[in-house]
Amino acid sequence: MAQAILIESKLRLTFETGMKENGEPLFKSKTFANINNNATSEQLYQFSNAIDTLSANPLVSVQRDDRYRIIN
Repeated sequence: MAQAILIESKLRLTFETGMKENGEPLFKSKTFANINNNATSEQLYQFSNAIDTLSANPLVSVQRDDRYRIIN
């Protein structure tokens, strides 16, 4: 039976940094690599909120990107 083994986690925070000339919001992302594979959603949420308080721009999105190796 095949198994999925978590090999890497990244956390991507997206901030609204302003407005384009046509009025659409402008976004920039910051990715944090080497996130502990065992980090819980609550821990990542708390980390994201801490970064948000230090940022001049509002945080609009938090994503966790996990990469798995599939083995047999």
